[in-house]
Amino acid sequence: MYLSICFVFLTGAVLKIHSNISLENTVELELQLNTSARSPLNPRFLSVTIDASLASESKYISFLRSQKLITLTRGLSPAYLRFGGTKSDFLLFDPATNASVEENLYWSLPTKQANLCADGRLSPFEQKKLRSQWPAMEQIILKEAFQEKYKNSTITKDTIDLLYRFANCSNMHLIFGLNALLRTADDQWNSSNARLLIDYCDSKKYNLSWELGNEPNSFKKKSGLYIDGSQLGKDFINLHNLLSKYSSYKNSGLFGPDIGQPKKHSQKMLRRFLEAGGKVINSATWHHYYVDGHTASKEDFLSPTILDTLASEIETVIKIVNEIVPGKSVWLGETSSAYGGGSLGLSNTYIDGFMWLDKLGMSAKLGIDVVMRQALFGAGSYNLVDSDFEPLPDYWLSLLFKKLVGSIVLNVSFKSSKDIGERKIRVYLHCTNINNPKYTVGDVTLFAINLYDHSQQIQLPSFLSKKSVDEYLLLPGGEGILSTTVLLNGEVLKMVDEKTLPVLHGRPLDPGSPLVLPSLSFGFYVVKNAEATACL
Repeated sequence: MYLSICFVFLTGAVLKIHSNISLENTVELELQLNTSARSPLNPRFLSVTIDASLASESKYISFLRSQKLITLTRGLSPAYLRFGGTKSDFLLFDPATNASVEENLYWSLPTKQANLCADGRLSPFEQKKLRSQWPAMEQIILKEAFQEKYKNSTITKDTIDLLYRFANCSNMHLIFGLNALLRTADDQWNSSNARLLIDYCDSKKYNLSWELGNEPNSFKKKSGLYIDGSQLGKDFINLHNLLSKYSSYKNSGLFGPDIGQPKKHSQKMLRRFLEAGGKVINSATWHHYYVDGHTASKEDFLSPTILDTLASEIETVIKIVNEIVPGKSVWLGETSSAYGGGSLGLSNTYIDGFMWLDKLGMSAKLGIDVVMRQALFGAGSYNLVDSDFEPLPDYWLSLLFKKLVGSIVLNVSFKSSKDIGERKIRVYLHCTNINNPKYTVGDVTLFAINLYDHSQQIQLPSFLSKKSVDEYLLLPGGEGILSTTVLLNGEVLKMVDEKTLPVLHGRPLDPGSPLVLPSLSFGFYVVKNAEATACL
């Protein structure tokens, strides 16, 4: 749904983008700034996930007690924190089981709510021991996923407590994925285990939302069990009715069905699900990955053709949802560049930012309300934070997006006789984040991607040429586009200490200066005092 918002100051405006190489090779573009904007995004538009595989062995959930990880996660708030993924359909809650003697080392949460975030941190000794054991566990998780042979695991009250503490202390809203593979003899969802878990959460007054099942279109491949979309819709109604019996959860969020990418079979399942149970969900969710992490190449991450595949898939899902449950919001409930745990050396480096930033821009422009990044932390290579609790390039890109990009999306398009077929210059425009104290209402944030192997320049139109612009240019560290470090305006981004994120400084540009995007790079530009009517 789009709102018609007058964008007076930019009507008919043109941005010229050209190469700074020789005149014969100049690429000149016209960027049309349209006079409308879509309805505002969810304030938690950019959200994150914790894969349920982190709870495969209960002690590893204690990674979430890291003060450093909490600080990094809080930097991305407000956001949803989804606990889900394939393993969520192989987790069984046992309220009677206690941690083992060895695992008791990691369960030292405070008993008083007032100390929930201040105490219970992971000590250096605990961190060292867990990190030394983690590589072996990570290989088990990745092997299980690769072979698609999953074993049931038990989660305890301690697991739930740690998850909720982490979300709460990080200023995130927890979405918990319940096991959908527990079935009765007549193939209905068996809610008895979920009821035990919900009972416990209710007793603790935990404020959270719910999902049921992960990628049901692939249940048969992963578990040998086929569940029809209509039956899944009925299962969601069962869960909705169960939640309505709790004062804490009768109005809580319920999201689904978390189908995979909308191929023919998944589209059919989505339709049947929505027809049967679409009225009880708050948002329809689906998953998207561009490429297979086991076979992806460097060229894939820089391919405009691959990036453009997202648009048609978004349009397909939104069309189905609008036909059956008009007005229901659509979320990317799990997404990253490459499935299968990501692509080592690509998904965890600067080059992944081309896919990530373009996905954020395109999703916002085409009507996706929330995008949940797989994953914040855990097994695989597509995480925002590595196993040493060091933020990777996509973390810093996400942090900048949160700080600079507002919820009002402005429609932009550009024309170029040279670039129209290649789409190697990709530009998005939003009102600037009104919660950023550096900027005022009416400012606009342009973010741009240059997939060319030579620099590009963006020249603002004449009536904006006297406006001040802050540049936030992100470039890779010394290893080039496969670097795991990133520079903001030439300075390496890193935490000040485990409780403090760095201040993200823009570089003021002289009025009238071109916005220069080096080869294979991306950046943000805030036009100050722009007085954009759509943003006022």
